[in-house]
Amino acid sequence: MGNTHPGATSPLGMVSACAYSGAYPTGYGRYAKSTEGVPEELFDRLQASGFTHFQQSGTGAIRKYYNYVRVTPMVQPLDVLGDAWPLHEEVAEPGYYAATLDTGVRCELTVGAKVAVHRYTFPECGSARVVVDLSCGGLAIELGRTVPLRAQVESMGHGRAQGTVVMEGVPLSVYLEVDSPGWRQMLWYDRRLVHGGTRLDFDSIRHTTLRPFGLMFMGPAAAGQAIEVRLGFSLRGCDQARDNLARECGQGRPAFDAVRTRTRTRWGAHLDRVQVEGGTPARRTVFGTALYHALIKPCVTDDESPFWPASGPYAFDVCTMWDIYKTQLPLLAAIAPDRAVDLLESLIRVCEEEGNFPIGYRMARGADRFFRQGSALVHTALADAHALGRAGLDWNWALVHMVDDLRRLYGEDFFEHGVVHPISHTLDLAYAHHCTAQVARALNDRRLAEDLAERSRQWANAFDPATGLLRDSEFYEGGKWNYSFRLLHDMAARIALAGGDQAFAGMLDRFFGFGAAPVVQPGRRPAVAEMAAGYALNRFEGLNNEPDMEAPWAYHYAGRPDRTAEVVHAALTWQFGTGPGGLPGNDDSGGLSSWYVWASLGLFPVAGQNLFLVNAPAFPRSVLRVGGGEFVVETSGHRETPIGADGLDRDPPVRYVQSATLDGEPLAAAYLSATTVHRGGRLHLRLGPEPSAWGRHPRPPSLSDLPPNPEEPR
Repeated sequence: MGNTHPGATSPLGMVSACAYSGAYPTGYGRYAKSTEGVPEELFDRLQASGFTHFQQSGTGAIRKYYNYVRVTPMVQPLDVLGDAWPLHEEVAEPGYYAATLDTGVRCELTVGAKVAVHRYTFPECGSARVVVDLSCGGLAIELGRTVPLRAQVESMGHGRAQGTVVMEGVPLSVYLEVDSPGWRQMLWYDRRLVHGGTRLDFDSIRHTTLRPFGLMFMGPAAAGQAIEVRLGFSLRGCDQARDNLARECGQGRPAFDAVRTRTRTRWGAHLDRVQVEGGTPARRTVFGTALYHALIKPCVTDDESPFWPASGPYAFDVCTMWDIYKTQLPLLAAIAPDRAVDLLESLIRVCEEEGNFPIGYRMARGADRFFRQGSALVHTALADAHALGRAGLDWNWALVHMVDDLRRLYGEDFFEHGVVHPISHTLDLAYAHHCTAQVARALNDRRLAEDLAERSRQWANAFDPATGLLRDSEFYEGGKWNYSFRLLHDMAARIALAGGDQAFAGMLDRFFGFGAAPVVQPGRRPAVAEMAAGYALNRFEGLNNEPDMEAPWAYHYAGRPDRTAEVVHAALTWQFGTGPGGLPGNDDSGGLSSWYVWASLGLFPVAGQNLFLVNAPAFPRSVLRVGGGEFVVETSGHRETPIGADGLDRDPPVRYVQSATLDGEPLAAAYLSATTVHRGGRLHLRLGPEPSAWGRHPRPPSLSDLPPNPEEPR
């Protein structure tokens, strides 16, 4: 259910490549679409009909699934194109994927920033083929197909070809070079060769009129002969696709090993930004995999926007802000700060061009706004970037769009009435006003800042004082219990509204099931009544539910960091593993994996508040490389705790923070400013087996009760 794929990717890169079976949701694998319970099998084996480009990663019901430009090595006639063959001997590494088809062809894929390179090693065959299908798109599930609107393909001779397919309003262009000396090169349509033709044009394609089309390279192959296929991609035409290919692969020579090495080096540079010491092999494997998954999406590329002519970054597969703004964007800000700024610049440009900040944005015309999920979430990332002093953004330009966006969609009702339904959007909009006020104040627009700050206090309108929970409303993938423990900008007032520390902590205890009987998880095809009964428990669903990701840290604000330690420790221990099903739900483009990274380091970012909460880490020592320095988290009294899947101690003890120092000075508070973390330092945590008084006071900062110097708590 993690819904990731093992294909070749580059860190936050434009292109991915993977085996294609048509399964949900990435195109790789065996499973059918499932949004509740255990997925059913679509195929009874791991198989592929070829290898496609541009995959989702970790998403759920995203509706559009890419898998464009399928390349298939064949030793059979063209008539069987689309058949799938079993996969064997799979290998997956950063920037590299390989498998052997049941036909005996060894298939290797690697990618660069804007290119993909395939290498196929054939068995002896008198008529081997490499078939390129430009009509492919989507999945083999109901309503999963993506059909090109228009297309053109041109054979240019001597192992060269180019084409453009307009998918969902985006002109995706590809320029190909194929190293196949002596092979014939032909166009095909509807699985039949087009003799003598050099170009196919389709001015209008519909679901009812689509027939597959593309190119084929065919000739004899000696046993062990390798054929290299190089593909340059662009969203700005075939000429730019050709230039992209030449820039990364050179011209007319094998490039597979060079591209693979460069991408592996890029991955090493990114993954090296976070290092951990100790831990069981299983825990280290899960941590490394989580860090890798956190760096696949969003896709950020330069000078490729098909919608505006200006140069600069273009980002897609922001799927979605609701999934990534709390955990993944703060991680990118720490370990890939330049790309994080590029992402924000692109989102500002989308707002300028299309009229609002998107909640979700794919490689498609028109932002997928996902307006039911949330409102005004980009504001949190912008506020954090400004607080960290990120260069490269025109902050006056950004502020204009932040303010304008607050009045769009649900924002107009919030402006007029101070409350909006779905009620969770009231919290979103109040928080966005707070974030925007911080930027306005820093830019010396005090009147604007005061007006925004006043409206930010309307978060309280969302709560029922009689229950301390959100008012009855509709909720997206959750209920009022899930959404009631959000880390607001005024948690002191939020806790007071619930009746004080003890009452608030008691509500959290009920939510997390302290003292309650275990619940039964849904299986295949859970009935509506079964799911309704589960939701009616008003319990923590798991970290796969985005509103629940930050809930364990709400205990910090009630003076109970020991409870945070217990919940986070249980999640790290029991909800993640190394085998199939090793993620407790959709990875959501890296949001869930980013949660695991932060929790393992003993830190949690409070997005939009320039703040980190501190907790007992999963490793005895870790290093986060930020800017030009390092932020080190080290412990004494640490005890290794296995994760649930490795078959060791079944009842690992929780470790609680007993005391802490920051750069050698005592630290009484269970929080740090993000500015402190990003400039580097050394946090030492002394751990023990019993809860302590550490971290109960002072509390993390709240708008109504800010400490004198929240940046350097002692």
